[in-house]
Amino acid sequence: MANVDNLTNEIMRQLRMYEQDVREKVEISKEEVSKELVSQLKQNPSPKLTGDYRKGWKAKRVGNKFIIHNATEYRLTHLLENGHAKVGGGRVEAIPHIRPAEQEAIDEFIRQIERAIDG
Repeated sequence: MANVDNLTNEIMRQLRMYEQDVREKVEISKEEVSKELVSQLKQNPSPKLTGDYRKGWKAKRVGNKFIIHNATEYRLTHLLENGHAKVGGGRVEAIPHIRPAEQEAIDEFIRQIERAIDG
């Protein structure tokens, strides 16, 4: 019976170590992917008139999450991403730059988590 108890204890110890390892890798992945997304948004996809919009992208840790936002021109994000009506009539065409970068970040995060789980 002692051997079964020892085996059970060892399996539980290994599972706790594995869980801790995966948790650490998930935290590292969250930070890396968030930083990469901000870097990507600051480069090509973001529209550039004065440069303030591009420079405004930030990653902010809130609890155990990262929030990506535009700190300088936050009012423009949905207008540029989705397009909008003009004052005198007509529409300004959308410049999709957030959604494609977001999807790329999601895909990369999933790849990193899968690698962390596989060990």
